[in-house]
Amino acid sequence: MADLVLLGDVYTVDAARSWARAVAITGDRITAVGTEEEVREAAGPKAEVVRGPMILPGFHDAHIHPAFAGRDLGRVRLDHLSGKSAYLDHIGEYAAVHPDEPWIIGGGWAMFDFPGGNPDKRDLDTIVPGRPVFLMNKDVHGAWVNSRALELAGIDASTPDPWDGRIVKDPSSGEPTGSLHEGAAYSFYERFVPQPDASEWKEAILRAQRFLHPLGITGWQDAWVRPDLLKVYREMADSGELTARVSAALWWDRHGGASQVEGFQEQRSWADGGRLRASTVKIMTDGVVENCTCALLDPYLGPCGEGDRPLGISYVDAEPLKEALTLLDAAEFQVHMHAIGDRAVRQALDAVEVARAANGMSDLRHHIAHLQFVTPQDVSRFRPLGVVANCQPLWACNDPQMEELTLSKVGPDRARMLYPFADMQRSGAVLAMGSDWGVSSPNPFLEMEVAITRTDPGNRDGEPLLPEQALDLPTCLAAFTRGSAYVNHDDDAGSIEVGKRADLVVADRNVFEPGPLGDTKVQMTLAAGRVVHDAV
Repeated sequence: MADLVLLGDVYTVDAARSWARAVAITGDRITAVGTEEEVREAAGPKAEVVRGPMILPGFHDAHIHPAFAGRDLGRVRLDHLSGKSAYLDHIGEYAAVHPDEPWIIGGGWAMFDFPGGNPDKRDLDTIVPGRPVFLMNKDVHGAWVNSRALELAGIDASTPDPWDGRIVKDPSSGEPTGSLHEGAAYSFYERFVPQPDASEWKEAILRAQRFLHPLGITGWQDAWVRPDLLKVYREMADSGELTARVSAALWWDRHGGASQVEGFQEQRSWADGGRLRASTVKIMTDGVVENCTCALLDPYLGPCGEGDRPLGISYVDAEPLKEALTLLDAAEFQVHMHAIGDRAVRQALDAVEVARAANGMSDLRHHIAHLQFVTPQDVSRFRPLGVVANCQPLWACNDPQMEELTLSKVGPDRARMLYPFADMQRSGAVLAMGSDWGVSSPNPFLEMEVAITRTDPGNRDGEPLLPEQALDLPTCLAAFTRGSAYVNHDDDAGSIEVGKRADLVVADRNVFEPGPLGDTKVQMTLAAGRVVHDAV
Protein backbone atom coordinates (compact mmCIF):
# COMPACT_ATOMS: atom_id res chain seq x y z
CA MET A 1 0.00 0.00 0.00
CA ALA A 2 1.41 3.38 -1.01
CA ASP A 3 1.38 6.50 1.16
CA LEU A 4 1.28 9.02 -1.67
CA VAL A 5 0.52 9.12 -5.39
CA LEU A 6 1.72 12.00 -7.57
CA LEU A 7 -0.15 12.55 -10.83
CA GLY A 8 1.07 14.69 -13.74
CA ASP A 9 3.56 14.69 -16.59
CA VAL A 10 6.39 12.56 -15.17
CA TYR A 11 9.80 12.97 -16.79
CA THR A 12 11.74 10.13 -15.21
CA VAL A 13 15.31 10.98 -16.39
CA ASP A 14 15.95 7.24 -16.53
CA ALA A 15 18.41 5.82 -19.06
CA ALA A 16 15.73 5.87 -21.79
CA ARG A 17 14.48 9.38 -20.80
CA SER A 18 10.98 7.89 -20.57
CA TRP A 19 7.73 9.58 -19.59
CA ALA A 20 4.92 8.45 -17.29
CA ARG A 21 1.75 9.86 -15.76
CA ALA A 22 1.96 8.81 -12.11
CA VAL A 23 4.34 7.89 -9.29
CA ALA A 24 3.58 5.98 -6.07
CA ILE A 25 5.65 6.43 -2.90
CA THR A 26 5.73 4.06 0.06
CA GLY A 27 7.81 5.26 2.96
CA ASP A 28 11.00 6.64 1.44
CA ARG A 29 10.82 4.55 -1.76
CA ILE A 30 9.32 4.88 -5.21
CA THR A 31 7.11 1.81 -5.56
CA ALA A 32 5.32 2.34 -8.86
CA VAL A 33 5.80 4.40 -12.03
CA GLY A 34 3.45 4.28 -14.99
CA THR A 35 0.02 5.31 -16.19
CA GLU A 36 -2.48 6.75 -13.74
CA GLU A 37 -4.53 3.58 -13.86
CA GLU A 38 -1.52 1.31 -13.28
CA VAL A 39 -0.16 3.33 -10.40
CA ARG A 40 -3.51 3.81 -8.66
CA GLU A 41 -4.12 0.08 -8.81
CA ALA A 42 -0.66 -0.68 -7.42
CA ALA A 43 -0.94 2.00 -4.73
CA GLY A 44 -4.19 0.86 -3.17
CA PRO A 45 -7.15 2.94 -2.00
CA LYS A 46 -5.62 4.64 1.04
CA ALA A 47 -2.86 6.62 -0.65
CA GLU A 48 -3.04 10.41 -0.63
CA VAL A 49 -3.25 11.75 -4.18
CA VAL A 50 -1.56 14.96 -5.30
CA ARG A 51 -1.93 16.23 -8.84
CA GLY A 52 0.59 18.64 -10.36
CA PRO A 53 1.57 19.85 -13.80
CA MET A 54 4.99 18.12 -13.87
CA ILE A 55 6.98 15.71 -11.74
CA LEU A 56 10.79 15.55 -11.87
CA PRO A 57 13.53 13.90 -9.82
CA GLY A 58 14.88 16.01 -6.99
CA PHE A 59 17.72 18.31 -7.98
CA HIS A 60 21.27 17.93 -6.68
CA ASP A 61 23.66 20.87 -6.51
CA ALA A 62 27.18 19.65 -7.21
CA HIS A 63 29.01 22.75 -5.98
CA ILE A 64 27.47 24.98 -3.34
CA HIS A 65 28.30 26.73 -0.05
CA PRO A 66 25.05 26.50 1.94
CA ALA A 67 26.54 27.02 5.38
CA PHE A 68 28.27 30.26 4.38
CA ALA A 69 25.31 31.41 2.28
CA GLY A 70 22.88 30.55 5.07
CA ARG A 71 24.99 32.50 7.52
CA ASP A 72 24.92 35.52 5.22
CA LEU A 73 21.13 35.30 4.90
CA GLY A 74 21.07 36.53 8.49
CA ARG A 75 23.72 39.22 7.96
CA VAL A 76 24.42 41.93 5.38
CA ARG A 77 23.23 40.61 2.00
CA LEU A 78 24.04 42.66 -1.08
CA ASP A 79 23.57 40.14 -3.90
CA HIS A 80 20.01 41.29 -4.61
CA LEU A 81 21.13 44.93 -5.01
CA SER A 82 22.95 46.79 -7.77
CA GLY A 83 25.32 49.73 -7.50
CA LYS A 84 27.43 51.36 -4.80
CA SER A 85 24.65 53.66 -3.53
CA ALA A 86 22.28 50.75 -2.97
CA TYR A 87 25.01 48.79 -1.18
CA LEU A 88 25.86 51.68 1.14
CA ASP A 89 22.22 52.39 1.95
CA HIS A 90 21.66 48.76 2.93
CA ILE A 91 24.88 48.51 4.95
CA GLY A 92 24.01 51.71 6.81
CA GLU A 93 20.50 50.48 7.57
CA TYR A 94 21.83 47.16 8.86
CA ALA A 95 24.39 48.88 11.09
CA ALA A 96 21.70 51.16 12.52
CA VAL A 97 19.36 48.24 13.29
CA HIS A 98 22.19 46.19 14.88
CA PRO A 99 24.07 48.71 17.04
CA ASP A 100 25.45 46.03 19.39
CA GLU A 101 27.14 43.85 16.76
CA PRO A 102 30.91 44.36 17.13
CA TRP A 103 31.54 43.59 13.43
CA ILE A 104 29.43 44.28 10.35
CA ILE A 105 29.83 41.10 8.29
CA GLY A 106 28.28 39.89 5.04
CA GLY A 107 28.82 40.11 1.34
CA GLY A 108 27.46 39.82 -2.19
CA TRP A 109 28.73 43.00 -3.86
CA ALA A 110 29.61 42.80 -7.55
CA MET A 111 33.04 43.81 -8.79
CA PHE A 112 31.65 45.51 -11.89
CA ASP A 113 29.95 48.10 -9.68
CA PHE A 114 33.35 49.62 -8.80
CA PRO A 115 36.19 51.06 -10.93
CA GLY A 116 38.55 48.22 -11.76
CA GLY A 117 36.49 45.95 -9.51
CA ASN A 118 37.91 47.54 -6.34
CA PRO A 119 35.68 49.30 -3.76
CA ASP A 120 37.06 51.93 -1.39
CA LYS A 121 37.25 51.89 2.42
CA ARG A 122 36.30 55.57 2.61
CA ASP A 123 32.75 54.84 1.49
CA LEU A 124 32.34 52.40 4.38
CA ASP A 125 34.06 54.80 6.80
CA THR A 126 31.34 57.35 6.11
CA ILE A 127 28.47 55.08 7.15
CA VAL A 128 30.16 52.79 9.72
CA PRO A 129 33.07 54.79 11.16
CA GLY A 130 33.56 53.11 14.53
CA ARG A 131 33.10 49.39 13.91
CA PRO A 132 35.05 47.07 11.61
CA VAL A 133 33.32 46.03 8.38
CA PHE A 134 34.15 42.92 6.35
CA LEU A 135 32.13 42.19 3.19
CA MET A 136 33.08 39.39 0.76
CA ASN A 137 32.32 40.05 -2.88
CA LYS A 138 29.83 38.04 -4.90
CA ASP A 139 32.34 35.44 -6.09
CA VAL A 140 33.98 35.19 -2.62
CA HIS A 141 37.42 35.90 -4.05
CA GLY A 142 37.78 39.36 -2.54
CA ALA A 143 36.69 41.54 0.36
CA TRP A 144 35.74 45.15 1.04
CA VAL A 145 36.82 46.43 4.44
CA ASN A 146 36.81 49.78 6.20
CA SER A 147 39.61 51.65 7.94
CA ARG A 148 38.72 50.29 11.37
CA ALA A 149 39.05 46.70 10.12
CA LEU A 150 42.43 47.44 8.54
CA GLU A 151 43.56 49.08 11.76
CA LEU A 152 42.58 46.04 13.87
CA ALA A 153 44.44 43.78 11.47
CA GLY A 154 47.53 45.97 11.48
CA ILE A 155 47.46 46.39 7.70
CA ASP A 156 49.06 49.60 6.46
CA ALA A 157 51.27 50.89 3.66
CA SER A 158 54.20 48.75 4.82
CA THR A 159 52.27 45.46 4.83
CA PRO A 160 53.45 43.21 1.99
CA ASP A 161 51.10 41.22 -0.21
CA PRO A 162 50.75 37.54 0.70
CA TRP A 163 52.07 35.16 -1.97
CA ASP A 164 48.52 34.07 -2.82
CA GLY A 165 46.73 37.42 -2.85
CA ARG A 166 46.87 41.19 -3.00
CA ILE A 167 46.25 44.16 -0.73
CA VAL A 168 45.12 46.87 -3.14
CA LYS A 169 46.98 50.11 -2.39
CA ASP A 170 46.71 53.70 -3.55
CA PRO A 171 49.39 54.25 -6.22
CA SER A 172 50.27 57.68 -4.79
CA SER A 173 50.29 57.16 -1.04
CA GLY A 174 50.75 53.41 -0.82
CA GLU A 175 47.91 53.22 1.71
CA PRO A 176 45.51 50.23 1.56
CA THR A 177 42.32 51.23 -0.25
CA GLY A 178 40.05 48.72 1.50
CA SER A 179 39.99 46.07 -1.23
CA LEU A 180 41.57 42.66 -0.57
CA HIS A 181 42.03 39.93 -3.18
CA GLU A 182 42.20 36.16 -2.75
CA GLY A 183 44.62 35.06 0.00
CA ALA A 184 44.66 38.54 1.50
CA ALA A 185 40.89 38.32 1.97
CA TYR A 186 40.92 34.69 3.17
CA SER A 187 43.66 35.19 5.73
CA PHE A 188 41.95 38.35 7.01
CA TYR A 189 38.70 36.41 7.42
CA GLU A 190 40.35 33.49 9.21
CA ARG A 191 42.52 35.60 11.53
CA PHE A 192 40.38 38.58 12.46
CA VAL A 193 36.68 38.11 11.67
CA PRO A 194 34.69 36.46 14.50
CA GLN A 195 33.84 32.88 13.49
CA PRO A 196 30.45 31.23 14.02
CA ASP A 197 30.11 28.77 16.87
CA ALA A 198 28.32 25.42 16.53
CA SER A 199 24.87 26.84 17.21
CA GLU A 200 25.37 29.57 14.61
CA TRP A 201 26.57 27.05 12.00
CA LYS A 202 23.55 24.89 12.71
CA GLU A 203 21.16 27.79 12.25
CA ALA A 204 22.98 28.75 9.04
CA ILE A 205 22.55 25.25 7.59
CA LEU A 206 18.90 25.11 8.61
CA ARG A 207 18.31 28.54 7.07
CA ALA A 208 19.98 27.38 3.86
CA GLN A 209 18.00 24.14 3.81
CA ARG A 210 14.75 26.10 4.16
CA PHE A 211 15.88 28.21 1.22
CA LEU A 212 16.97 25.32 -1.03
CA HIS A 213 14.14 22.82 -0.61
CA PRO A 214 11.58 25.24 -2.16
CA LEU A 215 13.83 25.29 -5.24
CA GLY A 216 13.54 21.51 -5.57
CA ILE A 217 17.03 20.80 -4.21
CA THR A 218 17.20 17.58 -2.21
CA GLY A 219 20.96 17.02 -2.11
CA TRP A 220 24.19 18.93 -2.48
CA GLN A 221 27.96 18.89 -2.28
CA ASP A 222 29.17 21.50 0.18
CA ALA A 223 32.39 22.67 -1.45
CA TRP A 224 34.14 24.07 1.65
CA VAL A 225 33.75 22.10 4.88
CA ARG A 226 36.04 22.72 7.82
CA PRO A 227 36.19 20.31 10.80
CA ASP A 228 33.94 22.48 13.00
CA LEU A 229 31.31 22.64 10.27
CA LEU A 230 31.59 18.89 9.60
CA LYS A 231 30.78 18.18 13.25
CA VAL A 232 27.62 20.25 12.99
CA TYR A 233 26.56 18.42 9.83
CA ARG A 234 27.14 15.07 11.59
CA GLU A 235 25.06 16.13 14.60
CA MET A 236 22.23 17.35 12.37
CA ALA A 237 22.26 14.14 10.35
CA ASP A 238 22.06 12.11 13.57
CA SER A 239 19.22 14.21 14.97
CA GLY A 240 17.17 14.12 11.76
CA GLU A 241 17.33 17.89 11.28
CA LEU A 242 19.30 17.43 8.07
CA THR A 243 16.67 16.48 5.49
CA ALA A 244 18.93 16.90 2.44
CA ARG A 245 21.64 14.43 1.38
CA VAL A 246 25.00 16.13 1.80
CA SER A 247 28.43 15.33 0.42
CA ALA A 248 30.95 17.31 2.45
CA ALA A 249 34.10 18.39 0.58
CA LEU A 250 36.84 18.63 3.19
CA TRP A 251 39.06 21.65 2.65
CA TRP A 252 42.63 21.20 1.40
CA ASP A 253 44.84 23.84 3.00
CA ARG A 254 47.02 25.28 0.23
CA HIS A 255 49.64 26.13 2.89
CA GLY A 256 49.78 22.51 4.02
CA GLY A 257 50.81 19.36 2.20
CA ALA A 258 50.62 15.60 2.16
CA SER A 259 50.33 15.33 5.94
CA GLN A 260 46.72 16.55 5.65
CA VAL A 261 45.58 13.20 4.24
CA GLU A 262 45.79 11.48 7.61
CA GLY A 263 43.56 14.15 9.13
CA PHE A 264 41.01 13.71 6.35
CA GLN A 265 40.93 9.98 7.00
CA GLU A 266 40.25 10.61 10.68
CA GLN A 267 37.42 13.02 9.84
CA ARG A 268 35.89 10.53 7.41
CA SER A 269 35.99 7.79 10.05
CA TRP A 270 33.62 9.64 12.38
CA ALA A 271 31.58 11.75 9.96
CA ASP A 272 30.72 9.47 7.03
CA GLY A 273 27.34 7.72 7.04
CA GLY A 274 23.59 8.10 6.57
CA ARG A 275 22.59 11.41 5.03
CA LEU A 276 26.17 12.69 5.25
CA ARG A 277 29.09 11.64 3.08
CA ALA A 278 32.57 12.83 4.05
CA SER A 279 34.76 11.20 1.42
CA THR A 280 35.59 14.20 -0.78
CA VAL A 281 38.48 16.66 -0.57
CA LYS A 282 38.26 20.10 -2.20
CA ILE A 283 41.40 21.66 -3.73
CA MET A 284 41.31 25.24 -5.01
CA THR A 285 43.90 25.33 -7.78
CA ASP A 286 43.60 28.98 -8.93
CA GLY A 287 41.61 32.20 -8.49
CA VAL A 288 39.30 34.10 -10.86
CA VAL A 289 39.87 36.02 -14.06
CA GLU A 290 38.36 39.31 -12.84
CA ASN A 291 41.23 40.00 -10.45
CA CYS A 292 43.82 38.28 -12.67
CA THR A 293 44.42 35.33 -10.34
CA CYS A 294 43.10 32.46 -12.45
CA ALA A 295 45.94 30.41 -13.96
CA LEU A 296 46.32 30.93 -17.72
CA LEU A 297 48.56 29.34 -20.33
CA ASP A 298 49.20 32.74 -21.96
CA PRO A 299 49.48 36.17 -20.30
CA TYR A 300 46.57 38.38 -19.40
CA LEU A 301 45.85 41.33 -21.62
CA GLY A 302 45.29 44.93 -20.53
CA PRO A 303 46.06 46.10 -16.98
CA CYS A 304 46.86 42.57 -15.75
CA GLY A 305 49.34 41.82 -18.51
CA GLU A 306 52.36 43.28 -16.76
CA GLY A 307 54.06 42.70 -13.44
CA ASP A 308 55.10 39.54 -11.62
CA ARG A 309 51.95 37.50 -12.23
CA PRO A 310 51.09 37.80 -15.91
CA LEU A 311 49.84 34.19 -15.99
CA GLY A 312 47.81 34.39 -12.77
CA ILE A 313 48.33 32.19 -9.70
CA SER A 314 48.50 28.46 -9.13
CA TYR A 315 47.55 27.96 -5.51
CA VAL A 316 48.83 24.41 -5.75
CA ASP A 317 51.60 24.05 -8.32
CA ALA A 318 51.62 21.27 -10.89
CA GLU A 319 53.91 18.79 -9.10
CA PRO A 320 52.41 19.19 -5.59
CA LEU A 321 48.96 18.83 -7.18
CA LYS A 322 49.97 15.53 -8.78
CA GLU A 323 51.30 14.32 -5.43
CA ALA A 324 48.10 15.36 -3.64
CA LEU A 325 45.83 13.68 -6.20
CA THR A 326 47.83 10.48 -6.09
CA LEU A 327 47.75 10.30 -2.30
CA LEU A 328 44.06 11.17 -2.02
CA ASP A 329 43.13 8.76 -4.80
CA ALA A 330 45.08 5.97 -3.09
CA ALA A 331 43.24 6.78 0.15
CA GLU A 332 39.91 6.47 -1.76
CA PHE A 333 38.95 10.13 -1.54
CA GLN A 334 37.07 11.80 -4.34
CA VAL A 335 38.82 15.06 -5.30
CA HIS A 336 36.83 18.18 -6.18
CA MET A 337 39.01 20.82 -7.87
CA HIS A 338 38.27 24.49 -8.48
CA ALA A 339 39.82 25.41 -11.85
CA ILE A 340 38.93 28.57 -13.77
CA GLY A 341 41.85 29.16 -16.14
CA ASP A 342 43.00 26.91 -18.98
CA ARG A 343 46.33 26.24 -17.22
CA ALA A 344 44.52 25.30 -14.01
CA VAL A 345 42.22 22.91 -15.89
CA ARG A 346 45.19 21.30 -17.65
CA GLN A 347 47.12 20.87 -14.41
CA ALA A 348 44.06 19.34 -12.76
CA LEU A 349 43.65 16.83 -15.60
CA ASP A 350 47.38 16.10 -15.56
CA ALA A 351 47.17 15.36 -11.84
CA VAL A 352 44.30 12.92 -12.32
CA GLU A 353 46.21 11.25 -15.14
CA VAL A 354 49.21 10.71 -12.87
CA ALA A 355 46.98 9.36 -10.10
CA ARG A 356 45.30 6.96 -12.52
CA ALA A 357 48.67 5.72 -13.74
CA ALA A 358 49.85 5.14 -10.17
CA ASN A 359 46.70 3.67 -8.66
CA GLY A 360 44.63 2.40 -11.59
CA MET A 361 41.14 3.43 -12.64
CA SER A 362 38.51 3.69 -9.92
CA ASP A 363 34.97 4.87 -9.31
CA LEU A 364 35.93 7.83 -7.13
CA ARG A 365 34.36 10.31 -9.59
CA HIS A 366 36.92 13.11 -9.37
CA HIS A 367 35.58 16.34 -10.79
CA ILE A 368 36.64 19.81 -11.85
CA ALA A 369 34.37 22.77 -11.11
CA HIS A 370 33.84 26.06 -12.95
CA LEU A 371 35.77 25.33 -16.19
CA GLN A 372 35.63 28.87 -17.49
CA PHE A 373 38.46 28.39 -19.99
CA VAL A 374 39.14 24.92 -21.40
CA THR A 375 41.31 24.31 -24.45
CA PRO A 376 39.86 22.01 -27.15
CA GLN A 377 42.60 19.42 -26.56
CA ASP A 378 41.72 19.27 -22.86
CA VAL A 379 37.97 18.96 -23.49
CA SER A 380 38.58 15.49 -24.93
CA ARG A 381 40.47 14.28 -21.82
CA PHE A 382 37.55 14.28 -19.36
CA ARG A 383 35.88 11.06 -20.47
CA PRO A 384 38.95 8.77 -20.74
CA LEU A 385 40.21 9.99 -17.36
CA GLY A 386 36.80 9.53 -15.75
CA VAL A 387 36.67 13.19 -14.67
CA VAL A 388 33.23 14.79 -14.27
CA ALA A 389 32.69 18.29 -15.67
CA ASN A 390 31.11 20.22 -12.80
CA CYS A 391 29.45 23.19 -14.55
CA GLN A 392 28.10 26.45 -13.12
CA PRO A 393 25.80 27.38 -16.01
CA LEU A 394 24.47 30.67 -14.67
CA TRP A 395 27.83 32.28 -15.47
CA ALA A 396 27.85 31.30 -19.17
CA CYS A 397 26.36 34.52 -20.52
CA ASN A 398 27.19 38.10 -21.46
CA ASP A 399 26.36 39.64 -18.11
CA PRO A 400 27.99 42.91 -16.93
CA GLN A 401 30.84 41.11 -15.18
CA MET A 402 31.68 39.18 -18.35
CA GLU A 403 31.54 42.25 -20.54
CA GLU A 404 33.32 44.70 -18.23
CA LEU A 405 35.87 42.63 -16.31
CA THR A 406 36.51 39.38 -18.19
CA LEU A 407 36.63 39.78 -21.95
CA SER A 408 39.08 42.69 -21.92
CA LYS A 409 41.57 40.62 -19.93
CA VAL A 410 41.62 37.56 -22.19
CA GLY A 411 40.94 38.76 -25.76
CA PRO A 412 38.83 37.21 -28.54
CA ASP A 413 40.82 34.00 -29.07
CA ARG A 414 40.47 32.81 -25.48
CA ALA A 415 36.91 34.11 -25.36
CA ARG A 416 36.05 31.28 -27.78
CA MET A 417 36.94 28.82 -24.99
CA LEU A 418 34.44 30.21 -22.46
CA TYR A 419 32.35 27.53 -20.75
CA PRO A 420 32.47 24.90 -23.55
CA PHE A 421 29.63 22.84 -22.10
CA ALA A 422 28.32 21.47 -25.42
CA ASP A 423 31.81 20.43 -26.53
CA MET A 424 32.30 18.53 -23.28
CA GLN A 425 28.90 16.88 -23.62
CA ARG A 426 29.67 15.88 -27.22
CA SER A 427 33.02 14.46 -26.10
CA GLY A 428 31.20 12.06 -23.78
CA ALA A 429 32.07 13.70 -20.47
CA VAL A 430 29.64 13.27 -17.60
CA LEU A 431 28.10 16.67 -16.82
CA ALA A 432 27.07 17.71 -13.32
CA MET A 433 25.71 21.12 -12.43
CA GLY A 434 25.96 23.37 -9.41
CA SER A 435 25.30 26.96 -8.46
CA ASP A 436 28.21 28.01 -6.21
CA TRP A 437 25.55 29.73 -4.05
CA GLY A 438 25.99 32.24 -2.34
CA VAL A 439 28.10 33.38 -5.32
CA SER A 440 25.03 33.16 -7.57
CA SER A 441 21.43 32.02 -7.50
CA PRO A 442 20.83 28.36 -6.58
CA ASN A 443 17.64 28.20 -8.68
CA PRO A 444 18.13 25.18 -11.00
CA PHE A 445 15.49 26.33 -13.48
CA LEU A 446 17.21 29.71 -13.88
CA GLU A 447 20.60 28.02 -14.26
CA MET A 448 19.25 25.63 -16.88
CA GLU A 449 17.72 28.53 -18.80
CA VAL A 450 21.16 30.11 -19.16
CA ALA A 451 22.74 26.80 -20.17
CA ILE A 452 20.15 26.55 -22.96
CA THR A 453 20.04 30.20 -24.11
CA ARG A 454 23.58 31.35 -23.11
CA THR A 455 21.85 34.68 -22.41
CA ASP A 456 21.81 36.85 -19.28
CA PRO A 457 18.44 36.16 -17.55
CA GLY A 458 18.33 39.84 -16.64
CA ASN A 459 18.42 40.69 -20.34
CA ARG A 460 16.73 37.84 -22.17
CA ASP A 461 16.86 39.71 -25.49
CA GLY A 462 20.61 40.25 -25.20
CA GLU A 463 23.40 38.73 -27.27
CA PRO A 464 24.08 35.07 -26.37
CA LEU A 465 27.57 33.99 -25.37
CA LEU A 466 28.89 31.39 -27.81
CA PRO A 467 25.46 29.95 -28.69
CA GLU A 468 27.15 26.92 -30.25
CA GLN A 469 27.97 25.82 -26.68
CA ALA A 470 24.30 25.76 -25.63
CA LEU A 471 22.82 22.57 -24.16
CA ASP A 472 19.34 21.18 -24.68
CA LEU A 473 16.78 20.76 -21.91
CA PRO A 474 17.08 16.96 -21.50
CA THR A 475 20.84 17.31 -21.05
CA CYS A 476 20.39 20.06 -18.45
CA LEU A 477 17.79 18.11 -16.50
CA ALA A 478 20.03 15.05 -16.52
CA ALA A 479 23.00 17.11 -15.29
CA PHE A 480 21.04 18.56 -12.37
CA THR A 481 19.62 15.15 -11.40
CA ARG A 482 21.50 12.04 -12.55
CA GLY A 483 24.79 13.84 -13.16
CA SER A 484 24.98 15.70 -9.87
CA ALA A 485 23.68 12.71 -7.90
CA TYR A 486 26.41 10.66 -9.61
CA VAL A 487 29.17 13.06 -8.61
CA ASN A 488 27.79 13.03 -5.05
CA HIS A 489 27.96 9.21 -5.04
CA ASP A 490 24.21 9.13 -4.44
CA ASP A 491 23.22 6.38 -6.85
CA ASP A 492 19.93 5.90 -4.99
CA ALA A 493 18.66 9.18 -6.45
CA GLY A 494 18.71 11.19 -9.67
CA SER A 495 15.88 9.50 -11.56
CA ILE A 496 12.30 8.35 -11.03
CA GLU A 497 12.48 4.56 -11.01
CA VAL A 498 10.93 1.82 -8.87
CA GLY A 499 13.12 1.08 -5.88
CA LYS A 500 14.91 4.41 -5.82
CA ARG A 501 14.65 6.91 -2.98
CA ALA A 502 11.64 9.18 -3.31
CA ASP A 503 13.38 12.52 -3.92
CA LEU A 504 10.89 14.31 -6.15
CA VAL A 505 9.86 17.74 -7.39
CA VAL A 506 6.40 18.90 -8.48
CA ALA A 507 6.78 21.89 -10.83
CA ASP A 508 4.05 24.40 -11.67
CA ARG A 509 4.35 23.77 -15.42
CA ASN A 510 5.61 21.26 -17.96
CA VAL A 511 9.05 22.70 -18.63
CA PHE A 512 9.12 21.24 -22.14
CA GLU A 513 6.31 23.59 -23.14
CA PRO A 514 7.04 27.18 -24.34
CA GLY A 515 7.83 29.85 -21.77
CA PRO A 516 10.84 31.19 -19.84
CA LEU A 517 12.31 28.22 -18.04
CA GLY A 518 13.74 30.37 -15.25
CA ASP A 519 10.24 31.49 -14.22
CA THR A 520 9.23 27.92 -13.28
CA LYS A 521 8.25 27.48 -9.64
CA VAL A 522 8.32 24.41 -7.41
CA GLN A 523 4.98 23.48 -5.86
CA MET A 524 6.23 20.56 -3.76
CA THR A 525 9.54 18.93 -2.86
CA LEU A 526 9.90 15.46 -1.36
CA ALA A 527 13.13 14.24 0.24
CA ALA A 528 13.16 10.51 1.00
CA GLY A 529 9.36 10.49 0.73
CA ARG A 530 8.96 13.34 3.21
CA VAL A 531 7.33 16.57 2.08
CA VAL A 532 9.94 19.23 2.86
CA HIS A 533 8.27 22.00 0.83
CA ASP A 534 4.63 22.52 -0.03
CA ALA A 535 3.61 25.80 -1.67
CA VAL A 536 -0.07 24.88 -1.93
